[in-house]
Amino acid sequence: MRNWRKTAAAVALLAQIVPSAGEEAEKWSWNLPSFLPPPRVPADNPMSEARFQLGRTLFYDTRLSGNGKESCASCHLQERAFTDGRKVAIGSTGEQTPRNSPSIANAAWRATLTWANPAMVTLERQMEGPLFGEGPVEMGVNDANRGEIVARFKSDESYRRAFARAFPNEAEPISFGNIIKAIAAFERGVISTGSKYDLYLEGKASLTPEETRGKDLFFGEKAECHHCHGSVNFDDQFYHAGTREIETPFHNTGMYNLSGKGDYPAPNRGLFESTHALDDMGKFRAPSLRNIAVTGPYMHDGSVATLEDVVDLYAAGGRDVASGPLAGDGRVNPHKSDLIVPIDLSPQEKSDLIAFLKTLTDEEFLRSPRYSNPWAGNDASIAKTSSNLNSR
Repeated sequence: MRNWRKTAAAVALLAQIVPSAGEEAEKWSWNLPSFLPPPRVPADNPMSEARFQLGRTLFYDTRLSGNGKESCASCHLQERAFTDGRKVAIGSTGEQTPRNSPSIANAAWRATLTWANPAMVTLERQMEGPLFGEGPVEMGVNDANRGEIVARFKSDESYRRAFARAFPNEAEPISFGNIIKAIAAFERGVISTGSKYDLYLEGKASLTPEETRGKDLFFGEKAECHHCHGSVNFDDQFYHAGTREIETPFHNTGMYNLSGKGDYPAPNRGLFESTHALDDMGKFRAPSLRNIAVTGPYMHDGSVATLEDVVDLYAAGGRDVASGPLAGDGRVNPHKSDLIVPIDLSPQEKSDLIAFLKTLTDEEFLRSPRYSNPWAGNDASIAKTSSNLNSR
């Protein structure tokens, strides 16, 4: 009964959001502000409105997981700038992942994806991790259920039409390869550029005195936040279609020092997990600070609860864990970045910094129908997931 209701809902949904046969299904416009150049797009996955809308519908559809209990959106909620409010993400079987869910906003402009994988450079490649990963299980797609999952979409008339429009001239457009391409196209088109600070730069809004002082600290040489968060995306791995030399820095910010020799807790040892080079211990990608006020808890493992705690950690030049299995003084971690040093910030200056960080919230983005759940009101499992998170 539930599947019938879902199929009926899909017919109605996709009829609304997918261009008709007479429309230009391949037409796409980035419609970006002047400060943001177009991103790089893989030649084998060009953008189209039909592909973006198909990806959006799949992103929110729990039928994509092996047991039908989780969608991509279960760990990426729009109202939280596509993070999930948990310390670490939880997969479809209830297994915890080791990492905090990163936002997908403006992911198209990131040189590398995830927290610490220099080889993860396309959204298409990144999708394979949550779909097919076994340690931990996220979406739970495997060789035993892959055919069944594809069959779920092949049996749905609305999806058959949507795949045909998104991937014209393909005899069998419904495949995992095209599911990945469609969701990557949706993620590539999830764009946040309407924060109060963006409007301020365009002369359309004013900052308060507290926000202005925070801005000056952020971009000045006292707090020095701009060294790792100075791009238009407020990170330091920004790249676009015209980028010639791609920089991919990773940083140890002094969060742990388990052995006194710089160790981080496994399997969360940053770039070291890929390179096994001791100097890469604890190095992670600096995340974008866009919408940072709604994406807590913070850091790669969600171990810092509030923005106030984040500012305190950086002002201290790292974190001293006094007791327990993670005890150690991260402030003296031998692999810590030279950029992470104690900063003598007064309570007022800390408050000013946080006031500025809150100007990076894009309220329209958090509510935009273009990125919203097309199944809202039709899928009890997604609604239940959001309700559970809101009660945490």
